[in-house]
Amino acid sequence: MRAKALLIRHVAFPLMESIKGNRIRQYVKELQQTERYSSDDLQQMREEKLRKLLLHALDHVPFYKEFGSLRELIEKDPAAALVQFPVLTKDVVRNDLDRLVAQGVDTTHLILNRTGGSTGQPVVFYMDRPTVEHFEAARWRALSWWGIHIGDPCVMIWGSPIELSQQQLRTQRLKDRFLKNQVFIPSFDLRKEKLDEYLDLIDSYKPVYVYGWASALVLFAEFMLEKGRKVKVPLKAVLNTAETLTEHDRKVIEAAFGCPVINEYGARDGGIIAYECPAGGMHVMSENVWVEVIDMKTKKPVPFGQKGLVVVTDLNNLSSPRLRYQLGDVISLSSEHCSCGRPMPILKSLDGRENDTLVTLDGAYVNGQYFTNVARTLPSVRQFQVIQDSRDAMTLKLLKHDGLTQEDIDIFCQNIRDRMGDIHIDVQLVSEIARQNSGKLRTAMRTFALPTEEEIEPASLIR
Repeated sequence: MRAKALLIRHVAFPLMESIKGNRIRQYVKELQQTERYSSDDLQQMREEKLRKLLLHALDHVPFYKEFGSLRELIEKDPAAALVQFPVLTKDVVRNDLDRLVAQGVDTTHLILNRTGGSTGQPVVFYMDRPTVEHFEAARWRALSWWGIHIGDPCVMIWGSPIELSQQQLRTQRLKDRFLKNQVFIPSFDLRKEKLDEYLDLIDSYKPVYVYGWASALVLFAEFMLEKGRKVKVPLKAVLNTAETLTEHDRKVIEAAFGCPVINEYGARDGGIIAYECPAGGMHVMSENVWVEVIDMKTKKPVPFGQKGLVVVTDLNNLSSPRLRYQLGDVISLSSEHCSCGRPMPILKSLDGRENDTLVTLDGAYVNGQYFTNVARTLPSVRQFQVIQDSRDAMTLKLLKHDGLTQEDIDIFCQNIRDRMGDIHIDVQLVSEIARQNSGKLRTAMRTFALPTEEEIEPASLIR
């Protein structure tokens, strides 16, 4: 796979740069320079980017033109001016999407994206190509700290984008394999009896690293430890994203795969926000994103070390700026610097991004992210929660509103049965879905212990 990595790095990427104007490698080099800045120089650079963004928003984005009185403060102190703008919720983005696009920008040239709904509120938004490339550059800059580089082979324990047709999915998988050097093990359908097949794929593909959700990675690692199996290829790291990584999770994954675990914090609608370095610091990708932590009730900034809601401002998206966008996660920031010497701020804690692993009627394990992917394809589903009460019964809670359609409810239920088996689904239309103490909406949960192999055997007799 080393030859393919070199081809991707030195042939495919240069071609994309020539043909499409791709600038990922250039942005990586820029980020590798700014991470050597002093803290003061980095902050000065960030404030200049923030000043440019805020002035651009006042002049060109209809949603922000009413805040023209902040112009003088922006020129003087952009950080102080930023907190004078309102927190941008998902509901506001949903209702005012067109007014958040800069005047003169052709939306057909933008990337229309949709959140996975891990906070229970899927939302559509726009990004431009430079924004996406800065996200990718931040990931590759951080992975380079671990000796992982563009084109290195990767095995992803991941789900399939449910909104793609089979033909689109096949095309996407070919691109992933030949342009990204990635192959997939399906996290939505992990089976212990297929462990040898999974490990054969890993050993034959010879990845440099493995990438996936914490719950799927832990489950896979537990399969390996239970059967006393190891991967034969030396891995540089296992990379966790999208879910909270506990210390227990980290120990289980490291014991099984025999390599460090890297924690990535990102969001479909927030980009790559923070990355763990070899010294253990979760560095905010502060050249790309301005991160604030605000009180859950007052929406006012909280001191370092105190937990609150995270709001992000993408410093690169001039086509459709989202200032102080509320992701729905609960974090805290540290006032301390990492021992590695990099000047970026440190994310101290990240709470409330867990999805339970559910178990199907015939004993397969399903990552909770599956249900958020289903919800992402259903326009009228705003908030949801699935609760697995037993192997053959599940509750589907849906936020009741005038736009919720029976067609989307039926499609949701059918998608659940397609994955979980012919189970009973109790659909409940509710006025509110209770949140965790952290403030996060837990979209998938299981109320019973995962079954043992003996309990899985007679699954066909259930009901």
